[in-house]
Amino acid sequence: MTLRTLMLGGVLALAAVSGLAQADTQQMPAKPVPYKYGMPLNIDKVIAMNETPTNDCKVIKADIKFVDKAGKIEDVGYRKMSEACDFQN
Repeated sequence: MTLRTLMLGGVLALAAVSGLAQADTQQMPAKPVPYKYGMPLNIDKVIAMNETPTNDCKVIKADIKFVDKAGKIEDVGYRKMSEACDFQN
């Protein structure tokens, strides 16, 4: 085995490991940015709204994913009263 073959094998192995590391970070969902009062959102189109499901009337975590006016996808987390509070007298 020549040194050239050994070096080529090492370079290919490093390239494969590097590619796997990059692919792994792209699949991990980003955490939503916490909303702060007065934060400008500039929402153009809502993609999804998610919240913690519960049957109790309490404050829960929710997030909204949207496209802003510049075309960038944003994910913002906030706290709100659960939907269960709508049905209580």
